[in-house]
Amino acid sequence: MISEERDMNPVVEETSNKWVDVCGVADLQPNSGICVLVEDRQVAIFFLAKENIVYAIQNYDPIGKANVLSRGVIGDIKGEPVVASPLFKEHFNIVTGRCLEDESIQIESYSVRMINGRVQVGIVPNRQQ
Repeated sequence: MISEERDMNPVVEETSNKWVDVCGVADLQPNSGICVLVEDRQVAIFFLAKENIVYAIQNYDPIGKANVLSRGVIGDIKGEPVVASPLFKEHFNIVTGRCLEDESIQIESYSVRMINGRVQVGIVPNRQQ
């Protein structure tokens, strides 16, 4: 596991981002998701063990209208890391939040970092270009 400070989300983050400590690195489930609370918002965190990378997106599925994305199946479609919603199986890019089946749907993604065995999520969602 990583013990040094490292921004785990390749999306450019806001420089004024504030960080919230959400769990220990040991709490992450390899190749799966967990749900954490960040300032009253449910955030889905995904740990891709092979790449040793953590991503964070909103847990709310706007299509299924439920907080379930942390329970989705993670995978890869044409090189894009995605989670398939457990409800209607739409795929969301876990880096950008873009829905692959309907590009008009965009969910929030967040910066993630690990410091001294702890996982922190930026409270400001990433801005999409």
